[in-house]
Amino acid sequence: MIDAKPYRHRFPMLIIQHAIWLYYRFPLSYRDVQELLYRRGIVISHETIREWCIKFGPLFAEDLRHREP
Repeated sequence: MIDAKPYRHRFPMLIIQHAIWLYYRFPLSYRDVQELLYRRGIVISHETIREWCIKFGPLFAEDLRHREP
């Protein structure tokens, strides 16, 4: 599992994981994910979500591949 708060990131890993999960799990755009998070009280840019997906997406995918079925 990934650390609780990644180095040099403003938000905790749970919020980052949730944003990435929303983007990859459902047919949503970065702006749609931004709006969903905003409705939960999290103000974040769609560009930040894009950067998280590029940076953390492969790490989460690798973590899922190593889990037992």
